[in-house]
Amino acid sequence: MSCGCGPFTDGKAIVDHVKKQGKAHFEPNVLHKIECGCGETFIFEKVIMNCPKCEMTYAVTPCTSSDINNIKQAGVKYAE
Repeated sequence: MSCGCGPFTDGKAIVDHVKKQGKAHFEPNVLHKIECGCGETFIFEKVIMNCPKCEMTYAVTPCTSSDINNIKQAGVKYAE
């Protein structure tokens, strides 16, 4: 991709890339509903976001954020 957004298959690599680009505060193109492994369901409002219950970090690059399948887990509290 010409925008430098991947392809990434690892959530930690996505977090690192998005933070390096200064885009961690960006909203995704689509507000997806995430069903976390802990049982919590929440709206994915930023391209890097933690589950409000277990704090698992989820991430996607801004230019690939239209597809929920591009959102990857990075580990608990990885974004901090």
